Amino acid sequence: MQDKVETVTEKLPPLVPPWRIGVDVGGTFTDMVLRDSAGAVRIYKSPSVPADPSQGVLGVLRLAAQTLDMPLSALLRDCALFVHGSTIATNTILEKKGAKVGMLTTEGFRDSLEIRRGFRDNQWDHRAPFPEVLTPRYLRLPVRGRIGADGAELAPLVAADVEAAARIFAEEDVESVAVCLFNSFIDGGHERAVGAQLAESPVGKWVSLSSDVMPTMGEYERGSTAVVNAYVSPKVTSYLRALDEELRQLGLRRSLLLLQSNGGAVSVDQVAARPVMLVLSGPAAGVGALRGCTTEGEPANFISMEIGGTSCDVMVMADGDVPVSDSLIIDGYHLTTPSVEIHTVGAGGGTVAWVDAAGLLHAGPQGAGARPGPAAYGLGGENPTVTDAQLVLGRLRPGPLAGGVTLDANLARAAIETKLAKPLGLSVEDAAAGVIRLLEQNLLHAVERLSIERGHNPATFTLVAAGGAGPMHGSVVAKALGCRRALLPRAAGAFCAMGMLQSDVRQDYLKVFLADLDKVEPAALDAAFVELMARAGDAPVTEREMDLRYEGQQWPVRVAIKGTDTGAARKTFEAEHQRLFGHIQSGGRIDITALRLVARDPLDWTPPLARPAQTGTPKPREVRKVWLDPASGWRDVPIYDGADLRPGCRLNGPLLIEERTTTAFVGAHDILEVDARDDFLVHIGALQ
Repeated sequence: MQDKVETVTEKLPPLVPPWRIGVDVGGTFTDMVLRDSAGAVRIYKSPSVPADPSQGVLGVLRLAAQTLDMPLSALLRDCALFVHGSTIATNTILEKKGAKVGMLTTEGFRDSLEIRRGFRDNQWDHRAPFPEVLTPRYLRLPVRGRIGADGAELAPLVAADVEAAARIFAEEDVESVAVCLFNSFIDGGHERAVGAQLAESPVGKWVSLSSDVMPTMGEYERGSTAVVNAYVSPKVTSYLRALDEELRQLGLRRSLLLLQSNGGAVSVDQVAARPVMLVLSGPAAGVGALRGCTTEGEPANFISMEIGGTSCDVMVMADGDVPVSDSLIIDGYHLTTPSVEIHTVGAGGGTVAWVDAAGLLHAGPQGAGARPGPAAYGLGGENPTVTDAQLVLGRLRPGPLAGGVTLDANLARAAIETKLAKPLGLSVEDAAAGVIRLLEQNLLHAVERLSIERGHNPATFTLVAAGGAGPMHGSVVAKALGCRRALLPRAAGAFCAMGMLQSDVRQDYLKVFLADLDKVEPAALDAAFVELMARAGDAPVTEREMDLRYEGQQWPVRVAIKGTDTGAARKTFEAEHQRLFGHIQSGGRIDITALRLVARDPLDWTPPLARPAQTGTPKPREVRKVWLDPASGWRDVPIYDGADLRPGCRLNGPLLIEERTTTAFVGAHDILEVDARDDFLVHIGALQ
């Protein structure tokens, strides 16, 4: 079995220390990108270890050290920045492997968590049960005391209630406690007093105060966020501290940074009390990766479609910005944490294809995972997947694959024949083509969710097809979407790991602030922002934002502002409201609901090493039969080695490019251009 991903045809220059390392733990592979001081990039992949993600991290580091012929200690010693993205917080929720949680609420609000908001995501589905509450009613205990809507104390906190609750929690072996008291977003004094009292009790090791985790308005969302934070804290924080300590012992001189859901990096100590901020840790690195796709002088309008082995994450960058929202749902649990807008669907290289009892073909949402993986892996998988279909259609080459696995075309063909072709009464090739067409339709709908449904015109965007499986589908989805260009990154298989090295250090701060936008005093606004800036400390870059809504509107719109210019804020809000909802209330009252401060520490960035321009016409590695699309069917298609294609190269489709971490497909009517960044830019339909 092949372990190394660096099988290249050209001599690599020696690395120049110090370097930076980004490691992304995915559902199938753990990706690592090393970028040295001169801008040279090395990419490595190894199988993930779902039972212990840290072993996946250490495994890919050992692989890199072995490939570079240096001790692991030397690799880590010369690392100036180590950024890690992990799915451990998300998986803890999905797999229901979190802590036993107790909850303290204000008397009378014990059942807010279970009542929820009273509405369903699908208003026509009245039978589907809500997810199981993470802390049952007998562990949700009330305490007396009350803070009023204006922040005044209406009734003092009763310490005896806290003491009694702590005693019950200890008897019930509660491992972590969430505290959510009424109106604590205005004044968290009672919560802090509860926290101090619990700290002296046997259950005081893991305590999550809602006013610390996310002091936002909305009792249910704030309480749900605090409970989820308490649920994941023991496992996630222990994992991060243990990994950080092990890396330090192995030679890393600085503590690692973690990617948060807001797309920014943060230290272990900063995120230890709020690990719920890591639920989108890996996918959120797409923000940094998209910044690396920008070209000076061109609008930074990208729709990214990052397809790995298990899922597809869609993100939109408009004019250089990716929207950040506080509304996030993970497995049915509502969270109010600053998170980049990402839409995820179960569509990847390992997506399982199946036939239902009615004889209909489906693709996903379930996946084959890292083990056993697709049938072609030869690791015991029997269900056909998208990867198996690509092999049957000639789009993937049998043999070693990045990440230490080998593709067996005979196993892929057998799985599709047994599970799909025979039940459907089709040939193996037609069944495989159906799997690809169905998956690409699912991908199209996923991209439309964050583009067309958000008021964006895809024709003005470039579709970035990343992830190990993304470049196989980018050209087709871009054409269906109406995009004129598709960007297939050369390092697509490690897109998020690359993005981690291009992500700023970032923290988000919020203060509930209720006022009429047109009547608020600028001095009051400025004083509130000064308070937020004091919490941010000496951040080099700060950005002001407001949550605004029309009077009577339920959900606010988040807009950026300059200083305290409320007139400009109104114009920005109305433009955003028009794009999102298709209308505005001319002259209508606009209410401020919250003020925000985004604090950044931008990382300095070394431009990548420029490769020499293309000279002459590259020769294909081979020509083989490949199924293109329903109109073109099977054609003889040239297969190129990606290392032979350099900036300035232009080739007419159809063609396939085999790279170290991905294979790229260019359609029959498309033109491939290798751009100045050395990535593959496809001009959709340019030959028509």
